[in-house]
Amino acid sequence: MFKKTLLAMTGASLLLGSMTANAADYKIDKEGQHAFIQFRIQHLGYSWLYGTFKDFDGSFTFDEKNPAADKVNVTINTSSVDTNHAERDKHLRSADFLNTSKNPQATFKSTEVKKEGDELKITGDLTLNGVTKPVTLEAKMLGEGKDPWGGYRAGFEAEGEIALKDFNITKDLGPASQTVQLMISVEGVRQ
Repeated sequence: MFKKTLLAMTGASLLLGSMTANAADYKIDKEGQHAFIQFRIQHLGYSWLYGTFKDFDGSFTFDEKNPAADKVNVTINTSSVDTNHAERDKHLRSADFLNTSKNPQATFKSTEVKKEGDELKITGDLTLNGVTKPVTLEAKMLGEGKDPWGGYRAGFEAEGEIALKDFNITKDLGPASQTVQLMISVEGVRQ
């Protein structure tokens, strides 16, 4: 009887251990510049204007077998916006858009992760321009494995869309310029 109980406990602990071994915390590789938060918006309906945020940091938890346990946390320094045009960037930092003097940071904190086929639906609270709204990103794992420096990495890309008016950005640039498309690529180093 004692042998069977010990065997069952050992088996259960091995099973639980293998389940938790799949969950891992990752720090976004900001130092190595292996992460990008980019956006695009139509300019008057004639072309796309592309931009990026150059200064951000964050982390994520990834468990391939239990996506409900996954988490994403990102903080963006909004004054780091860069569209490759100094005057436009200055305008984007103003009260017309990001109001960076009043709201120096934007944050995204996941509230739910679901797996649908090969994709992950990451829903979270985005705080931008002092307003917090739920946003859903469609993400896909690009790959994972050991790196040449003895670490372990996982990389993802994600896309989403936000409406400017949802975040109290009321500057009207015409009907084609009401939404911003987000394009995110991150590589995380397992901690």
